[in-house]
Amino acid sequence: MRLKITPLRYLVRCWAVMATLSLFVGCGSFLAKDEPGYLARVGENYLYREDVAKLLAKGISKEDSASFVTNYINNWASKQLLLEKAKINLPEEKLAAYDVLVSDYRTDLYTRAYKEALVQQGGDTVISASQLNGFYEREKENFKLKEKIVKLRFVELPTQFLNKDDVISKLKRFKKDDISYLDSIGVQFKKLNFNDSIWVSATRIIEEIPPLTFENANKHLKKSQFFELEDANGVYLAKVTDVLDVNDVAPLSFIEPTIKQVLLSRRKLDYLRKLETEIIDEAIKEKEFEVYEQGE
Repeated sequence: MRLKITPLRYLVRCWAVMATLSLFVGCGSFLAKDEPGYLARVGENYLYREDVAKLLAKGISKEDSASFVTNYINNWASKQLLLEKAKINLPEEKLAAYDVLVSDYRTDLYTRAYKEALVQQGGDTVISASQLNGFYEREKENFKLKEKIVKLRFVELPTQFLNKDDVISKLKRFKKDDISYLDSIGVQFKKLNFNDSIWVSATRIIEEIPPLTFENANKHLKKSQFFELEDANGVYLAKVTDVLDVNDVAPLSFIEPTIKQVLLSRRKLDYLRKLETEIIDEAIKEKEFEVYEQGE
């Protein structure tokens, strides 16, 4: 007499369907809280109803819920069955090595989360102006520009804008009265930037002014240069007030966020080293940590 072996994938599907159907029997709501128990079992491992209920989005329909639960049970069962097969069929030395990796990973997750909590609680995140300037002066040769950066003011006008000549004149001169005039009609501009004290990368300018490209950027992005470009979307007027080229030292204002991040990272490392030293010292003092002499 030959035994009929049921394929694994068929068993998984059957378990998923039966478990899903059982969710609807005798209850008005999906995965009701007053229904204890589990949805599926593989060996000694159980998939509990409450674990899946946490994953269901609020307001999801019964049809979508059923589909989600069926797929979840399938995936869960497949993983459990494959895990059991792996434990049986993989060499003992590999299993032992993987157990060590899992243990190390769990330890790293816990300790990393705890360290981050301690840093947020006790770490100083304020970087003073003197600290920024001091670091910049010491390291400025390491902050060479990788691309051109520019200071400029510009506006984008609709293609049929009537007072373009006035805007050009005032954008070039840019006295107090000119700024007031441009501000007063700014709602008519498609884009504007009057803050010409901020350094901006050439890449960012090219993104904002489409007719400007990497091929023609050197022609237009020159100190004291005024340019007018046009495409189907609008007319672009810009006055360049300053330029720094590739390999020039980046100004502090441009790389200040980067320096802050570097200083905060260094401070964090110093804080964690100090913390680890204090933890070990305290454990030795309380006789919670001992190192034994190693024999020859």
